[in-house]
Amino acid sequence: MTARTTPPTAADILAAAARLKGVAVRTPLISSPILDEVTGARVFLKPETLQRTGSFKFRGAYNRIVQIPAERRATGVVACSSGNHAQGVAAAARLLGMPAVIVMPSDAPALKLRRTRDLGAQVVEYNRVTEDRDAIANAIAAERGAVFVPPYDDPDVMAGQGTVGLEIAEDLAALGIAPDIVSANVSGGGLISGIALAVKARFPQARVVAAEPEGFDDHARSFRSGQRERNPAPTGSFCDALLAPTPGALTFQVSSVLVGEGVQASDAEVAAAVSFAFRELKLVVEPGGAVALAALLNGQFQAAGKTVAIVLSGGNVDPETFGACLRA
Repeated sequence: MTARTTPPTAADILAAAARLKGVAVRTPLISSPILDEVTGARVFLKPETLQRTGSFKFRGAYNRIVQIPAERRATGVVACSSGNHAQGVAAAARLLGMPAVIVMPSDAPALKLRRTRDLGAQVVEYNRVTEDRDAIANAIAAERGAVFVPPYDDPDVMAGQGTVGLEIAEDLAALGIAPDIVSANVSGGGLISGIALAVKARFPQARVVAAEPEGFDDHARSFRSGQRERNPAPTGSFCDALLAPTPGALTFQVSSVLVGEGVQASDAEVAAAVSFAFRELKLVVEPGGAVALAALLNGQFQAAGKTVAIVLSGGNVDPETFGACLRA
């Protein structure tokens, strides 16, 4: 199976939705009077915290892996991830009866390391600062004859993540509502680029906005410069899910055209958003899943009087980190 090197289309997202039907959770689009009151906007939340494995990542992983031909499946798959893609790949591989090896940073949340192993995957740990996860993963894949499943820079992964945007667009259209702003948390860009393809196909006037942790705003800087910029450090935010060093080459082809703007939130603002989601919305969101919500709560979208859709991209948070957010 030769990997495609061109971005997906809206048609690819529809095809991904068909593959995921009955396998992935079609998460609801929910609203909250208190959130509308606080922001002055009409806000809809897409809680991918309720998705299989606790994040949107299952969608892209399954859409990629299910297309591996039967004759290639025995040698399994290899992936690299700080935790959410790891769990998505592990779960998809287990559903399809395939072995999985996941390269994960040794400082990944203990919850994510444990759950990846619990899903049947072999975990190979590495040092995020001194070692190259892609090199390690590709070497393992070559040795085993396994298929490497990228975390974001792959058209089938992007199309799977794009089903989040497809569902947002379909659910809003069913209500007779057009979104002014759609925002999601961003790391390598697979989710935001897939969402942009799906949302813009239905609502071309909607703004799609990337949300990043403060100090890891490589997308926002890349949009301004017109080329892929890198973050200055590999660590430094507790939003562990959003620490990719630079936008993906394939994802940036889409996001630079269809997104083009970004907002940021500090760790303190994200912690406040995690606390707000728990106390007021009764939702458990991990820090990396709450950046877009934090930006909304801090007025970065100028959302008053507008209709806004926010993706809560994951809920896999260690109890200690979650407790610290609630105490902040």
